[in-house]
Amino acid sequence: MQEVRIKNIRAGVKGALILIAGPCVIESERLCLDTAKRIIDITSKLNIPYIFKSSFDKANRLSIESFRGPGIKKGLEVLHKVKQRLKIPVLSDIHCTKDIAEAASVLDVIQIPAFLSRQTDIVVAAAKTGKVINIKKGQFLAPWDILPIIKKIESAGNKQILITERGVSFGYNNLVTDFRALAIMRGFGYPVIYDATHSVQLPGGKGKASGGEREFVEGLSRAAVAFGCDGLFLEVHPDPDKAPCDGPNMINLKALERLLKQAKKIENAL
Repeated sequence: MQEVRIKNIRAGVKGALILIAGPCVIESERLCLDTAKRIIDITSKLNIPYIFKSSFDKANRLSIESFRGPGIKKGLEVLHKVKQRLKIPVLSDIHCTKDIAEAASVLDVIQIPAFLSRQTDIVVAAAKTGKVINIKKGQFLAPWDILPIIKKIESAGNKQILITERGVSFGYNNLVTDFRALAIMRGFGYPVIYDATHSVQLPGGKGKASGGEREFVEGLSRAAVAFGCDGLFLEVHPDPDKAPCDGPNMINLKALERLLKQAKKIENAL
C-alpha cells in the first residue's frame, strides 16, 4: 500500500483510519471555522487524523437555481483561514483546468469530482501540481475503471493518490454501495476512503435537487470500516435541514462523535 502524506497525516498506514469532513459547501467563514473546531475537538479525543473539506463552488448542481457557494476567490480565502488558524489540512474540489493553479496555492488535497473523474485534462493538470489527489469514483464507474484514472495521475509523476468510493447508480435517482469495490480498489495500491454521506444521496430525487437518506450513514460507515477502508468521508453540518446544499444526506454535527467512536472500536477490533 502506497503511503500518502497530507501534512503530518499518513493515509494508507495500517490501523490509522483518517477522516475527511466538513459542510458540503462553504456557506460562511464562521460556519467553516466553528464546524472545523468542533470536529477537531472530537477527532483529537479519538486520535483520528482529520482533513477539513468544503466546496468553494458546486458547479455540478442539477438546477441553475441551486446554491453553488462563494466561488473560488472568496472560497479559498475561507479555506486558507481554516488551514492557518486551526493548523489542519484542507480539501476542496475543482471543476475546470483554469482554476487548478489557484486552488493548489491553498489546498492540501485537490479533489476530482465524481462527475469529472474521467476528464483527462482535469485529472492530469491537477496531478501536475504535485498535490495529493483525491479521486471521487464516478457513480457510473465500475471499481476497476479507477485503474486507468490512477495511471493518468501517475503519468504526471504523482503517486500521492486517494480513491473515494461514493456509491454506484442503482436505477434512477438512487445509489447503492457495493463493498467489494473497497477491496478491489485497495488492490491497486492506494488508500481507499469511503464516502458514507454521498452514498446515501438520492441524485435528483427532489426534482431540482438531490434527496438523501442520512439515517443509513452510521450503519454504512460501520460496515465500510469492518470491510476494510483507510478513512471515512462525511459531510457534516450543525443544522443539515437548513443547509442550502446536500442537506438530506449530510449528518448533524451532534451525531459525529458517536459514529466515530463506533468506527474506532471496529478498527481496534480488527
